[in-house]
Amino acid sequence: MGSLVAALASYVQARSQRGRWLVRIEDIDPPREIDGAAAEILTSLAAHHLHHDGAVLYQSQQTPLYESALQGLRLANRLYACRCTRAQLRVSANQLGRSVYPGTCQLAEHDEFGNAIRLKLSDPCRHVFTDQVLGEQRENLRETTGDFILRRRDGLYAYQLAVVVDDAAQGVSQVVRGADLLDNTVRQIHLQQALHLEQPSYVHIPLLLDQNGNKLSKQNHAPALNLNRPLDNLQQAWKSLGQPPVESSKNCVDFLDRAIRIWDLRNVA
Repeated sequence: MGSLVAALASYVQARSQRGRWLVRIEDIDPPREIDGAAAEILTSLAAHHLHHDGAVLYQSQQTPLYESALQGLRLANRLYACRCTRAQLRVSANQLGRSVYPGTCQLAEHDEFGNAIRLKLSDPCRHVFTDQVLGEQRENLRETTGDFILRRRDGLYAYQLAVVVDDAAQGVSQVVRGADLLDNTVRQIHLQQALHLEQPSYVHIPLLLDQNGNKLSKQNHAPALNLNRPLDNLQQAWKSLGQPPVESSKNCVDFLDRAIRIWDLRNVA
């Protein structure tokens, strides 16, 4: 249900603004992927009549763009190789009292092969942006993360790099997603600036939580959606978004048409 809430919010937001609604499959981390998960996502969206615009973008097919972005940053002297292990980083975090990368490898000139690649922060590192639901957000990356990874030592591209490059490639002007991704946003803004890309606006939807305060998701053993009751699912997701009731809907298409007309971000809390 948690994923449906985010999908529904992003869908009606895009449609209410006469915008395009795009679907992206984030499949660049094979060790964490579940067989059939992408097909399951697309089947669920179709069952709820959440129809996307254009082709589905698979991040696993985008690697040339990610490498091109890294090369541009490399030429601008914004990257360096890091061979710090997780154990070393844990020790550093314990010493500092926070998980901020201390720049250990910045001047070491390690070879990139077999090592992680980090983005060298540049000033300003203090960013302010306004989330359309959560309001003004402030963060200083030197105090919260330090130089962050863009490509892992196993050669896999980091989420931050992939979404920034894909947002630009797809012409995304507004990002609507769950509030669990809020802490990624300032890193993405910093990277957008480093790559001279336009910054989209952001909408972070509060998470749907279980009775123990955990995010309602498969990882926390939430029950799967019953795809035989899509209208009921949409109505439940809509209610969780704080929106006024959609009365007398005959089916999913009718529900979504009505929902788009009365959608109001100011009700989301």
